[in-house]
Amino acid sequence: MLSLIAWLLFGALIGWVASKIMNTDAQQGTVLNIVVGIIGAFIGGFLINRDVTANVFNLWSVLTSLIGAVVLLGIVNLFQRGRVR
Repeated sequence: MLSLIAWLLFGALIGWVASKIMNTDAQQGTVLNIVVGIIGAFIGGFLINRDVTANVFNLWSVLTSLIGAVVLLGIVNLFQRGRVR
């Protein structure tokens, strides 16, 4: 249970920071920030070839997850450009 809470908090933090960097914060809520942060951790771990786990909270895990979340938001923004709002 504690690791689930850690994943949610870690995801929320990373998703929020990534949305601030990519200027998409107004379009996202808390739930989407959590999803972006968690998926970003997996993408960052894949891109940088590192294991990012919820029980290891250090600078490298944060940077890896943040890079993945920014990449994820960049890809989402590319697909949304062609869509009429």
